[in-house]
Amino acid sequence: MRKLLFIFSILIAITFSSCRKDFTFEQSTGGLEFSKSTVYLDTVFTNVSSSTYRLKVYNRGSKDIVIPKIQLGKGINSKYRIMVDGMTGDAGAIGKSYTNVELLAKDSLYIFIEVTADVASANPTDFLYTDQIQFSNVSGAPQTVDLVTLIQDAIFIYPDKYSSTSFESINLGVDNTGAPITITGSNLLANDPVNGNELHWTKGKPYVVYGYALVPDNKTLVVDAGAKVYFHANSGLIVAKSGTIQVNGDFPSDHKPENLTNEVIFQGDRLEPVFSDVPGQWFGILMLSQNTNTINHLILKNATVGIYCVPLDAINNFYSTKLNITNSQIYNNSNYGLFSLGAQITGKNVAINNCGQYCLACTYGGTSNFTNSTFNNNWSSSKQLAVLLSDYFADTSSSGTTTYYANNATNNYHFNNCIMYGSNQVEFYIDRIGTQTFTYSILNSLIKFNNSQLNDNGLYDFNNPIGPYANSCYITKNNIHFTPSFKNPDKNQLWTTVDLSVAPSLMTAMTPTVTLDILGKDRTSNTTLGAYQFIP
Repeated sequence: MRKLLFIFSILIAITFSSCRKDFTFEQSTGGLEFSKSTVYLDTVFTNVSSSTYRLKVYNRGSKDIVIPKIQLGKGINSKYRIMVDGMTGDAGAIGKSYTNVELLAKDSLYIFIEVTADVASANPTDFLYTDQIQFSNVSGAPQTVDLVTLIQDAIFIYPDKYSSTSFESINLGVDNTGAPITITGSNLLANDPVNGNELHWTKGKPYVVYGYALVPDNKTLVVDAGAKVYFHANSGLIVAKSGTIQVNGDFPSDHKPENLTNEVIFQGDRLEPVFSDVPGQWFGILMLSQNTNTINHLILKNATVGIYCVPLDAINNFYSTKLNITNSQIYNNSNYGLFSLGAQITGKNVAINNCGQYCLACTYGGTSNFTNSTFNNNWSSSKQLAVLLSDYFADTSSSGTTTYYANNATNNYHFNNCIMYGSNQVEFYIDRIGTQTFTYSILNSLIKFNNSQLNDNGLYDFNNPIGPYANSCYITKNNIHFTPSFKNPDKNQLWTTVDLSVAPSLMTAMTPTVTLDILGKDRTSNTTLGAYQFIP
């Protein structure tokens, strides 16, 4: 027993002597390395917090060190906030200063960075707000990492807050059961005490919308060329039944697609590059209006539904919403690009790309006429479509689904010089289940359609180039024959790289009915199908 105790005591002694009781830290002499020498925080709106950015700090040396101070150069007055390895900061300087930060040898730490600043804090010449993170040491000047962000002044439109749980709401009428429809949002006013005329959006400052903004009955929202509007999550624009919207964008002066100076832009308010093509960031435009609404040169992207044209009470009080849309682009919407429920729509030079369900959905009848428009859908789904035509809609509630037919409405859909294309075998589909007259025509267009069963359906006469529904159309069954050869649909570049108008194996020249394309280029000779004239 004594021998066992002796051996056991020796083992314990060896074990404890071989373990490091604590770390010995030396004062940093510099030599830290950083994942970035400058952290660029993407553009933010005045007094709106940025996303969180990350900086990694490395100790490549063989010694454990303590950094005497990590702090913002502008101290407690800095508009930036930092968090160092989960710590909140020194007392009285939370998020601004950290004392005696330990960093093991061959290890690293994270610094998380945010900023909330107003335009008055930025440099008046370039609107940049800057600071730096300083890492002190005992050898000399601190090491630094620069912080840079662009601050945009903006006009903010948001519902008033009445209490901690109560916000301004807008009344949209009643639903099919007679229950009132209300939603958090604000009525646009001609004489708002803060913003002035909210019914006239100009290019001077960007607009940022929180909640839903309503164009009230008997009012008109006018949007000037070059206006930029950013919508927060769960927000959108609603045009009331007797309201009107006029979007007055213009052609780029140099006819180049990257020149957006004169375009009106509606998109989400996340300005970081990683969010540039993320769908579903805001709702979209809810078009309840029975007046004639005009949209020209609008780029609308990253919504749930780009434009949703529906009567407020489609069952008990049906009326047609009305929209004339020209030279406009609708991209990357999680459900629909342009949805019509019995609406009257005229579209010229319209480009709709990549939507979770349909680029264009014309349902419950109505009249739609599209000329020189491009509908392309490469969404990664077997059910997506470029174009859907339907004579009904299904109303789903907790008690089940009720189908309503357009028996009291017309079903007139017409397409001329258009492209309907995408990644699926069928990109044009007719969903007809009612008995009302169903009329459609497709003239001088390219259609992606490869389904023998549907091909035998009387609604699809694609066996011959000329038929009662499709006249002088080219039917592509794969990605080689009659392909439009878009520049890069993933980047919403829907102009063809092969001149369809002069390539006999692809497409004969078409007589132009729209003399300028979406960029203002002349179409009067060698007309190209779709919204874009051929760009070599």
